[in-house]
Amino acid sequence: MRYSVLQILKEGLTGNRGWKPVWREPDPKRHYDTVIVGGGGHGMAAAYYLATVHGLTDIAVLEKGWIGCGNVGRNTTIIRSNYLLPGNEPFYELSMKLWEGLEQDINYNAMVSQRGLINLFHTDPQRDAAVRRGNAMLLAGAGAVLLDRDALRRKCPFLDFDNERFPIKGGLWQPRGGTVRHDAVVWGYARGADQRGVDVIQNCEVTGFDIRDGVCRGVETTRGAIGADKVAVCVAGSSGQVMGLAGLRLPIESHVLQACVTEGLKPAIPGVITFGAGHFYVSQSDKGGLVFGGDIDGYNTYAQRGNLPTVEDVCEGGMALMPMIGRARVLRMWGGVVDMSMDGSPFIDRTPVEGLFFSGGWCYGGFKAVPAGGYCLAHLMATGAPHRVAEAMRLDRFVTGAVIDEKGMGAQANLH
Repeated sequence: MRYSVLQILKEGLTGNRGWKPVWREPDPKRHYDTVIVGGGGHGMAAAYYLATVHGLTDIAVLEKGWIGCGNVGRNTTIIRSNYLLPGNEPFYELSMKLWEGLEQDINYNAMVSQRGLINLFHTDPQRDAAVRRGNAMLLAGAGAVLLDRDALRRKCPFLDFDNERFPIKGGLWQPRGGTVRHDAVVWGYARGADQRGVDVIQNCEVTGFDIRDGVCRGVETTRGAIGADKVAVCVAGSSGQVMGLAGLRLPIESHVLQACVTEGLKPAIPGVITFGAGHFYVSQSDKGGLVFGGDIDGYNTYAQRGNLPTVEDVCEGGMALMPMIGRARVLRMWGGVVDMSMDGSPFIDRTPVEGLFFSGGWCYGGFKAVPAGGYCLAHLMATGAPHRVAEAMRLDRFVTGAVIDEKGMGAQANLH
């Protein structure tokens, strides 16, 4: 079934009895050409692009829970491509371009809303850093506008511009940034992949790898052994655990990153705003709730919950930025397990085990990278060569010294 306005009208007039399941519930086969471990955004996007771009359909996506239960449904929905370094900026710009055509491509309403993103700066050195990053964005075609104090005040009059500790001097604005409905993304990719013959298998946890003579020949799961010519692992915060089953250690730590949402408020925030003197980012949902987050909790964990001191610290950043939210009530909070690499940049690469591929180390930025992450992993698996915008995202870059020390994300969180 193809979704359209006419289809919605038809179903509305006939009691909504004609809607079909979004994807099938197949039993796993004994062998596939390709198995993707992890049914989150990156894994499902990779399966979709393998089918649509490369014409490969003998694929299974294995998810230990249900589709949308992991980080793809536990983030703050932000998309952006405001990066600095050549190892990252072209990659995230590709992702932004894919976001802009995503809903038409997958025929699914992912609620892509490009309302803009503003990174605030509070000192002269921060202004210089913003100018440098903005120039890199312009060179990559991402677009950037440097807002002075007056221009920013016209857009966001509610900010505490004259705060004694953190006076706001301006901001770097990416008009194409914004938000997307998080879980709708993976549902849309799953639907599109299923329509092209990909098996989306839920409640199927991978418990081991079948590795013989240095070659990965399949996986062991709670639903039996599944053979495969190629296996890719896209499991975010569980990367260390799952890759450990293959005998591999990764330059990754797992931390919990919390987020919160308030009660519904009148529309006030025009897009996404990030605090430059601390770690706080906020947007406003279609229901009016403020969706915000900040620092990771400072300990290693695989739990999808955090502690209250970190929430307190995040809320303090919000109050310093805009005291008007002081009486807003937080309705709920949640955590996602993020895979933090040592230089704050991701990996899309083959592993020392032949036939085994890995995508991970996404730190704070995994959601906005979903389209490009899936696209580049699909390219690597189908062609055997990395996509040109992901050539630097190698697993061995800490051995060679070719790190991507991106000061816009995990390695220096206050500039996130």
